Amino acid sequence: MTDATAPSASPDAERETFRLAYVPGATPGRWARTWRDRLPDVALELVPVEAADAVATLHDGAADAAILRLPVDKTVLSAIPLYEELPVVVVSRDHLLAATEPDEHVTYADVADDVVWLARDDVLFAGAGAGAGADLPGRPPEPYDDGSGALVEPEPPATTSDAIAWVASGAGVTIVPMSLARLHHRKDVTYRVLDGGPTAPVGLAWVTDRTTDLVEEMVGIVRGRTANSSRGRGARSAQEASDGREALGDGRAASDGGTGRGGQRRSPQPRARAGRPSSGRGARRRRR
Repeated sequence: MTDATAPSASPDAERETFRLAYVPGATPGRWARTWRDRLPDVALELVPVEAADAVATLHDGAADAAILRLPVDKTVLSAIPLYEELPVVVVSRDHLLAATEPDEHVTYADVADDVVWLARDDVLFAGAGAGAGADLPGRPPEPYDDGSGALVEPEPPATTSDAIAWVASGAGVTIVPMSLARLHHRKDVTYRVLDGGPTAPVGLAWVTDRTTDLVEEMVGIVRGRTANSSRGRGARSAQEASDGREALGDGRAASDGGTGRGGQRRSPQPRARAGRPSSGRGARRRRR
């Protein structure tokens, strides 16, 4: 016997879902709002991932597309550039550069004597980043005595957040994309744009073999296409809605054509005889 009281699946559980991953510093909010306005029947799930894990998230199918740091391997992934971030030098509030104007830029020469800490999750100078191999300003951390008489190289901070905490203590400076400086903002540090440093390009990527109409819809949204000019599902929805409005208008015109209120056919109005106005000065003159 079937249990008639068994709970039914919730409407949200039955909705189709598109998963968009994004790395620290990326702000998908405005695109998410456009998606929800354009495709209300498809849930958009935002999936935060670390920059180093973004590509694996796509390969594993944990996300349908990702806003990530470029470049990516285009033999497997498709990608479109969205924008480039400026590099900034993060310094403590006690640093000389903190006394400069907030919109003033700094150069490599301005930090030539500073120890520069790069976190393990650095996206500017390390790995396959756009600035990989670029000259690093400042000077590297110096080896120190570990107590045994041997000099050892200091370990880099594990994360960007850790690097900025070290900067706050006066241990040196760090260089990160502006969005990460804002994300990990503290009252005891500030930052200035670094002229000549590597930029941090950001793009939308997805697995080429998994290009769907929903992926095309997201591509159109981040590129600023309207619903009608999009290649994805939203374009069809907009066209179907437009066709429906036109069909409704044609139907009304056909049902109302040649009829008055209540569906009654209008009778032609009789024409007044020429030269015999029913009222006015002309009629009064003939009666005199």
